[in-house]
Amino acid sequence: MAMENSDTNNRIDDEAAEENEIAGSNDEHEARGTWKHAAFHVATTIATPAAYAPLPFAVASLGWPLGVMSLVGGTIATWYSSLLIASLWRWDGKKHTTYRHLAKSIYGSWGYWSIAFFQQVASLGNNIAIQIAAGSSLKAVYKYYNPNGSLRLQHFIVFFGAFELALSQFPDIHSLRWMNGLCTLSTIGFAGTTIGVTIYNGKREDRKSITYSLQGSSSAKVFKAFNALGAIAFSFGDAMLPEIQSTVRKPVKGNMYKGVSAAYCVIVSTYWQLAFLGYWAFGSEVEPYVLSSLTTSKWTIIMAHLFAVIQISGCFQIYCRPTYAYFERTTQYGKASNKSFKDYIYRLLYTSIYIGLITLVASAMPFFGDFVSICGAIGFTPLDFVFPVLAYIKAGKLPRRKKLRLPLLLLNTAIAIWFSIVAVLGCVGAVRFIVLDIRAYKFFHDL
Repeated sequence: MAMENSDTNNRIDDEAAEENEIAGSNDEHEARGTWKHAAFHVATTIATPAAYAPLPFAVASLGWPLGVMSLVGGTIATWYSSLLIASLWRWDGKKHTTYRHLAKSIYGSWGYWSIAFFQQVASLGNNIAIQIAAGSSLKAVYKYYNPNGSLRLQHFIVFFGAFELALSQFPDIHSLRWMNGLCTLSTIGFAGTTIGVTIYNGKREDRKSITYSLQGSSSAKVFKAFNALGAIAFSFGDAMLPEIQSTVRKPVKGNMYKGVSAAYCVIVSTYWQLAFLGYWAFGSEVEPYVLSSLTTSKWTIIMAHLFAVIQISGCFQIYCRPTYAYFERTTQYGKASNKSFKDYIYRLLYTSIYIGLITLVASAMPFFGDFVSICGAIGFTPLDFVFPVLAYIKAGKLPRRKKLRLPLLLLNTAIAIWFSIVAVLGCVGAVRFIVLDIRAYKFFHDL
């Protein structure tokens, strides 16, 4: 019994240490971030090339009416859910700087570990999709300069993995701030270039040959629709709102509300444009990775691919760091103040294992659209749609006035139920297409 209590206390101490580590000095120094900084962080966390790229394909899989409704509905629902998370700031008088600790404060230990599980699924799925996207973009650049080259998609996935392994030797995200600056500029460059090239390609297409009808049998259409729901959920993935909010100055809630709303204005202006214009330009034949549908002009397409690779290089690091932090907290490496040569070798070992596994899966099954969907369904849907509305109810934040309380209760319950269904359907669709793709292409196929 004493040993069990000791283990429990150690686990609690580790969780507290994790929160303090992420929060930095917490209340010792006043947070200085403005609502503009919050908007910047929220927008760059969500709006990545890996999130933009599958949207035209998702709309094409649903058709114009359902596609537009799903994308608009997803935008509004995640904006609303983000505001709910912001409203839970210090809901119990304490500062919770991570999603996991916010969940623990509301639901207890099972909330902490549930969120940790979903975050890990989102992290792994996101990084597999990133590896595939980066490999595809690097291969496109290579083929532009060497059309008859013999290198395969798998080679470029491995090259990207080696680059990420090198970046993983930096101790933390702060030490990669130069990379984050490049990523921000690349996000803007990718969105602007891709939207412009998509319009240009759409005008050059024979518009009479473009069809917008759903392709395949009835069952195929249904599973493609399921798959698309997961892809849309993936595109709004953001599991870092409490972390961002902990950097915002007073009034924290008011600044966060403004920051989130401003970020979603940016997201709407770019997401919707690329999604609808991509479907308009290529119809039902649009590729899951929209850059693969572009044919001219070559130099602008190469620019878009390079912007994508640079941006998702930093995104990969953001999503792998929680896993690295876990290894460091549970070993002597994470507790030592002065790192020895042995500590750096250990870091190289576990980062190599992590990236090696991610690279192996991405190389063996390079199906970008499928991993986007399964990651969105299992990882981001619970984090970004279901948890915020239920946590708001559980924390007792519903207004006391009956005229407002009942509508909000019904709205939150409806969002939780619907997006729980979306998670299941998206997972079913993604798994089915992974199985079909494996049968059609076999492992390590050069797409």
